[in-house]
Amino acid sequence: MVSVRNVFVLFVLVAIALVSVQAQTIGIHTDATSLVFKVDKSGELRQCYFGGKVESSTYDAIATSGFAAHPAYGKDYVYEPALRVVHADGNLTTELIYANHDQRQLQEGITLTQIVLKDKFYPLTVTLNYKTYNHENIIEQWTEIAHQEKKDITLHNFFSSHLTFQQPEYWLTSFSGNWAKEMNMAEVQLKDGSKILESKLGVRANQFGHAAFLLALDGPAQEAQGTVIGGTLAWPGSWKLSFETDAQNNLKVLAGINPFASQYTLKAKEVFKTPALLYTLSTQGKGEVTRRFHKWARNHNGMHKSERPRYTLLNNWEATYFDFNEAVLKQIIADAADMGFDLFLLDDGWFANKYPRDHDRAGLGDWEVNKMKLPNGVGELVTESQKKNIKFGIWIEPEMVNPKSELYEKHPDWIITAPNRELDLSRNQLILDLSNPKVQDHVYGVVDNLLTQNPDIAYLKWDCNRYITNAGSSYLPANQQTHLWIKYVEGLFNVLKKVRSKYPNVYIMLCSGGGGRIDYGTMPFFDEYWISDNTDALDRIFIQWGTTHFFPPIGLASHVSVVPNHITQRITPLKFRFDVAMAAKLGMDLQPKDMTADEKAFSRNAIKEYSTFKHIIQDGDLYRLLSPYENNRVALMYTLSNQREALVFSYLKQKEIYGNNQILYMHGLDPKRNYTIKEVNNYGMNYSRIAHLEGKSFTGEFLMTHGVRFTMYNEYESVVFKLVTE
Repeated sequence: MVSVRNVFVLFVLVAIALVSVQAQTIGIHTDATSLVFKVDKSGELRQCYFGGKVESSTYDAIATSGFAAHPAYGKDYVYEPALRVVHADGNLTTELIYANHDQRQLQEGITLTQIVLKDKFYPLTVTLNYKTYNHENIIEQWTEIAHQEKKDITLHNFFSSHLTFQQPEYWLTSFSGNWAKEMNMAEVQLKDGSKILESKLGVRANQFGHAAFLLALDGPAQEAQGTVIGGTLAWPGSWKLSFETDAQNNLKVLAGINPFASQYTLKAKEVFKTPALLYTLSTQGKGEVTRRFHKWARNHNGMHKSERPRYTLLNNWEATYFDFNEAVLKQIIADAADMGFDLFLLDDGWFANKYPRDHDRAGLGDWEVNKMKLPNGVGELVTESQKKNIKFGIWIEPEMVNPKSELYEKHPDWIITAPNRELDLSRNQLILDLSNPKVQDHVYGVVDNLLTQNPDIAYLKWDCNRYITNAGSSYLPANQQTHLWIKYVEGLFNVLKKVRSKYPNVYIMLCSGGGGRIDYGTMPFFDEYWISDNTDALDRIFIQWGTTHFFPPIGLASHVSVVPNHITQRITPLKFRFDVAMAAKLGMDLQPKDMTADEKAFSRNAIKEYSTFKHIIQDGDLYRLLSPYENNRVALMYTLSNQREALVFSYLKQKEIYGNNQILYMHGLDPKRNYTIKEVNNYGMNYSRIAHLEGKSFTGEFLMTHGVRFTMYNEYESVVFKLVTE
C-alpha cells in the first residue's frame, strides 16, 4: 500500500518536473540572429521565434504557442513530417517530447546546442543539433536518431531540419538547370499548397537542380534590403527541399536526404546522422546572405585549405580531347609555361592499354598509362613540366567504369545495377558500388597508386559523369537495397577522408560532368570546383551569377576557351572571355598553338595581371550591382574587408545603339578614404571606355552615393577596373 506521504512527495516531484519543462526556453544565437524554442505544457518543443537577435530578457514576451520544432508523423500532425518511423512492433506513429538539452562553446565564435527529444512511449531519441558560427551568422543544423527497441525500426522520413514561418507572403528562389546550363535562378511566390525541390539521382545529384534556396519574407528578394533566408544542404546524394503553406499562410520548410526509395533500417543503439543544412537569416537582402556564406567557407573549411592561393592552369581537354600523344602534350606544356600559367592539367584519355582510352566507350577503370600515347609514362610529363617551371595535374574518374574494360571483366559484381535488368549506360559507363568496402579500397587505390608513382603531381581533377539508374547493389543484402543511396555517399566520404589524410597538400578539383556535385558536404575535400562544361562567356555570366550566391568564387574554376565555343558556337572577344573568367578562378581550355601572336600576347598579359589582383577575389566580399536577369548590362564587385582595394567587373550582353550608361554604385568602401580608378586587362586595346576616369580619385562616400558612370555600346563588351586607396 502506498502511503499518503509518498503520494504527496510524488505529486510534488511531478509538479516540479512539469514546471521545469514548462519554463524551459532555449535560445540559439549568432551575432545578428536568434532562434528561440520553448517547451509547452504537454512537453512538446516548439519554435517560437526566428529573426534578428533578441536578448534572453525578452523571452517572456515571445508566445509559447509556436510550431512543432521537429514534427513527427502521428498524433494530430497532418503535414509532411520531419520524422516518420515504423517502430519494431509495427506502430506507424511517433510522439516526441522534450527530454533535455546542452549548450557549449566549441571554440571562440562557435557554439553547439543539442536538444534531445524522446518518444512518449518507445525508447527512441532524436537529437537536434545546432552549430552556430556567431561572426558569420551561419547556423549548421542536423539530426541524430537512435533507439533501443527490441528489434530494428524503419526510418521513412529523416529530414535534417524543419523551420516554420508566419509572414504575409513568401518568395522562393530556386537554382535549377541541366548539363551546360547549371544554376539558373527562378523566383516564385509561394501560395497554398506545397512546392517541392528535389533530386532522386543519387550520384551527380545536382545535375537538374541544386539543394539551395533563397526565401524572402517581405516581397521578392532584393540585393541590399529585406529579410531573406538562404540555405544549402551539405550532401552530394539525393536531396529534398519541401515548402508547404497551410490555410493560415504558415510556411513549413523541410530540408534533408530525399526519402524516396531510401527507407532505412536502424538497428538498436545505431545512430543515424543526417547531413547538415547550412542557413542564415539576413535583414539586409540576399547580398548579405552571399557574403556570409563566402566568409563562412573561407573561415571554416567550406573548401579545402581555403587560405592558400589557387593555381592558374591550362587544361588540354578542349584543345585535344582524346587525340594526343607525348609530343603534342609537351608542346602545350611549353606554351602554357610561356604564357605564364602555374600548372598544366592533362585531362581524359591518358590511360588503358587492352581497351585504349581513345574515346569514351572504352578503358575507363583501367588506370595504367597508355603506352602508345605516353611511352615514357606520366612521369615524363611531370618532369617536362618541372623543366618549364610549371606544375603538373591529371584527370581521374575513379568512381566509374566502362563495360569495355579490364576492371569490368574482372569485377562485374562491383557495379550499381538491378538484378535481372539490362545494363543502363550513360556516357557509355557504369557506376562502381561505393557501399562495398572493397570498391572503396579500389577507388582509394587509384588515387594512391597514381600519387605514389608520381609524387610530384600537384593537382587532380576528380570527375563523375553520370547519375544512378537501375539502382541495385550486389553487396548490400536484399532487405537493405534502399540503403544504397546513403551508403554510396558514406563510402565516397570514407575514400575522400583517406585521400586527404595522406595527401593534404595536393590540389583537387571537384568536377561532375560540370556542376553536378557542388555542395558543402563534398567541397571541404576539394580546393576548387568545375561548375559547368559550358565555357561560353555569356552563358557563364548567368551560371557564375547563380553559383556565387552560396559558393566562393575563388574556388569556381572558369576557363577561357576557343571560339566559336564548342557547345554554343557563339563567338565572343578574347577580352570578354578573360574578363568573365577573371571574376572567378581563372584558367584556360584551348590549344595555344592555334592562337595568333596578338592573342598570345593579350593572354600572357591578362594572366600576369590576374596574379596581381586574384587575392581580392579570393578574400573579398562580393557585391552584385546589376543583375543579368534584369539588365542588359551586368556588374559586380569585390571589396577587401580592410576596404583598401576593390575590383569591379562590367559586361554588356547586347549592343545598344545609343549606349548604356547605367550608374554603378559601389559598395563596401570606406566613406572617408580616397580611391583611385585604374583599368585592368586592357592590353593592346586602342580605346578605353573609362579613359575619363582613369587615374582619378574619389572618396568612398562619393563612389557609393553618386556612383561611377561610363558608356558601353557593343555586345560582349567588358570593362574591369580596380579601386585602390591612396
